[in-house]
Amino acid sequence: MSRDAILKKFEPVADNLILILHHLQAANPQSYLNVEDLDRVVRYLNTTRAQVYGVVKYYSMFSLEPRGRNVIYFCISPVCRMMGGLDALQVLEENLGIKLGETTADKLFTLEHSECLGHCDKAPMLMINQEIHGDLTRKKIEALIRGLRKEAGQAAGKGESHD
Repeated sequence: MSRDAILKKFEPVADNLILILHHLQAANPQSYLNVEDLDRVVRYLNTTRAQVYGVVKYYSMFSLEPRGRNVIYFCISPVCRMMGGLDALQVLEENLGIKLGETTADKLFTLEHSECLGHCDKAPMLMINQEIHGDLTRKKIEALIRGLRKEAGQAAGKGESHD
């Protein structure tokens, strides 16, 4: 979906700023908000750059830097830590070959932290793009990463394009 089509899905009012930003970021294969997109939002909502950039900088789910196709937010809350989160994080880092804050060389994954994902009953947990995964075990983490790699391979085989 084009950037202009995304904007047109929303009424041009300030209350839609966060939704618009989420949709624009999700449409970018590098999972970030670029300057052109932010300038479009400024014009579309008839607001200031400071207002738009302030929102982007405040919320950790938004990025101004390119990231991997799959952004993994790992919960580092005290509850997740008590329920084995640090062990799960180690398994995740081993499977990805990166540490928190890094992106894989193939640009398929970026691993970021989240202070809390709000599902403590499923700790430890993570979110991949917008999908929550809890009660993490080594087996579950390995299956998730294997599945995403397989999807990426199938998409590449079909010549998938991300404009």
